[in-house]
Amino acid sequence: MSETRTPSAVGPRPVLFEALAALGSSTDDPFIPEDAPFSPEQRVWLAGFLAGVRASTVDGAEAAARTPQLALHVLVGTQTGTAEAIAEDLGRAASGYGVATTTTGLDDVEVDRLPSMGHLVVITSTYGEGEMPDNAELFWEALQASTAPRLDGLKFSVLALGDSGYDGFCQAGKLIDTRLEQLGAERVLARVDCDVDYEEPAAAWTTQALSLFGALAPATADGAATPAVPAAAPAKKPGRTRSPWTRKTPFGATLAVNRVLSGAASSKEIRHYEFDLADSGIEYAAGDALGVMPSNDPALVDAIIAELDADPDDAVDGSTLAERLTNGFEIRTPSKDLVAELAERSPGSELAGILALAQAETLDSWLRDRDILDLLRSTSVRFDAATLVDVLRPLQHRAYSISSSPLAADGRVHLTVASVRYAVGDRMHGGVASTHLADRVAEGGTSGIFVSANAAFRVPSDDDAPLIMVGPGTGIAPFRSFLQERRERGATGRNWLFFGDQHRAHDFIYEDELGELLTGGVLDRLDLAFSRDQREKVYVQTRMRENGKELYAWLEEGGHFAVCGDASRMAKDVDQALHDLIAEHGGRSMEAAAEYVHTLKREKRYIRDVY
Repeated sequence: MSETRTPSAVGPRPVLFEALAALGSSTDDPFIPEDAPFSPEQRVWLAGFLAGVRASTVDGAEAAARTPQLALHVLVGTQTGTAEAIAEDLGRAASGYGVATTTTGLDDVEVDRLPSMGHLVVITSTYGEGEMPDNAELFWEALQASTAPRLDGLKFSVLALGDSGYDGFCQAGKLIDTRLEQLGAERVLARVDCDVDYEEPAAAWTTQALSLFGALAPATADGAATPAVPAAAPAKKPGRTRSPWTRKTPFGATLAVNRVLSGAASSKEIRHYEFDLADSGIEYAAGDALGVMPSNDPALVDAIIAELDADPDDAVDGSTLAERLTNGFEIRTPSKDLVAELAERSPGSELAGILALAQAETLDSWLRDRDILDLLRSTSVRFDAATLVDVLRPLQHRAYSISSSPLAADGRVHLTVASVRYAVGDRMHGGVASTHLADRVAEGGTSGIFVSANAAFRVPSDDDAPLIMVGPGTGIAPFRSFLQERRERGATGRNWLFFGDQHRAHDFIYEDELGELLTGGVLDRLDLAFSRDQREKVYVQTRMRENGKELYAWLEEGGHFAVCGDASRMAKDVDQALHDLIAEHGGRSMEAAAEYVHTLKREKRYIRDVY
């Protein structure tokens, strides 16, 4: 992720002035007193700052004496870049604790190397319903195998990232944490599980972890610390300058374009958006995501307030009830706390009966299309405003795959978004961010945005490499950016796109652009799958199987395979089709085909952006 994290929403200077006043009295070695008025996140930032101050003010001998004493390996499992950003924060602060860090993606770590690492931390997100992020899948497979090495003598800690709205909250971190202990590793600091508001607990864990690992530095016979050199690791790639715009401090970007792409007779409403980046300094790469900070539907806000029989001007959290329900809380997706509270207060309700079954799939199915207003109306329970907001979750950003290359977008960033709208009974429901963009931000209006880097989903660095892309519906978004990128770079590698939707006449978005890319020689093959234009449904995986021999040949020539779209069905079906065609056209068993796919993943030639 490419962003700057400062201790204050208004920038580092006010906090810096406070810090200088609160520092320990020794001008030779300033420190942060325990009673200094800083949050954990501010302490992490200041530790990094003070390390820089120390490095710039001591002479050569002193600098040598202050060389970081302990080598700490930072292993990162990430799906959207958040874990990577936390690892960067830890790396910047580490020298202030006498620690030298080496950061590596979990997919770049051989499990056999773990025993020699000595000290490590794992920072990992969880994908979907408790799954490993894509770049941790192979690592986890090897770690849980019976052939995994003993890790006696290894010291570790785990930071787990997740979303408590899902049943598998932080499951990836929990599994890795437990398995490391089972293999004999010693936990230096208890695992911390972070919800969507991860900044403060992540910063506190960072401070504690660096302090504890720094204290483990080996010592010589005379008691002096012995510098430790990190084990060899891949050279770090030059990164982009981090932006000050984050989900906590989004950039108010002007929406320059908001147009409908899908046809009038389509069952979908897919729109193309362009935000003007102006002088924000925001940088992005093809493959990144754009975080959008939405507001809730005012009609839903009004209906909930009416259901509560409350006054919209009631004071809540330093503002009004109406403002907080509009901009502060999730009111589209019911929280687990609200569900539990309603069931407890209304034990005879349908909701309570479903919850008592303890069947996650049944509950998810019942809740899927219901919002908070539906739940409030489903029981006889009556909440006051203060009780309701206590069981709501903070309103979160929504991330969308960027559909433009910065090389072609001329200071803008593009999105391709399907507006979520559906009826339940006599009420219309809508997706929070998709209707925020479609209905509540007019052209010329503004919305808060920030970039989420996705270093694991990138255009091939080899401009000669073939590229196969599978992106039905709005899954075409990143591949529009990939094709723009390869065109602007003058890449000579062949490009093959599988695209589809329901009806060609109404759902063939970007048809003109794709046609131009075909005639211009940028796009070499375009295979279409419009599922409802014939009696038998045809999907992108159908076209893959039909062209399996040539697709396999592209892979054999060093081709890259990229997928974007629905994780629950499409991505799984595409993955199965890939395995099948490799087995068929490569003359391999299914086990050998699976190993072939694993090799593609290890070589970063099979990448996914799925949701």
